[in-house]
Amino acid sequence: MAARIITPEDLAEFKQELFQELQKLFAAQAGSSLQKKWLKSPEVRELLGISPGTLQNLRVNGTLPFTKVGGMVYYQSDDILRMLEENRSK
Repeated sequence: MAARIITPEDLAEFKQELFQELQKLFAAQAGSSLQKKWLKSPEVRELLGISPGTLQNLRVNGTLPFTKVGGMVYYQSDDILRMLEENRSK
């Protein structure tokens, strides 16, 4: 099998396809998690497919707003969707 060079255009196309697939997955899960107004950290991590550290980085750098009550951190589903839209590549 011959080696193929990956170009920046290939990566941009892959990124767009990946984003479209994520949107489909979110739409499919709309019947469960995203219909809830408030989500806990484990639900957000599962929904986005990210690690606890990545979710913490999103909180710390202000990318994803949150509310902390006691020791529990909650996220509004609308804020998650807004974050995805704002970071969407055109």
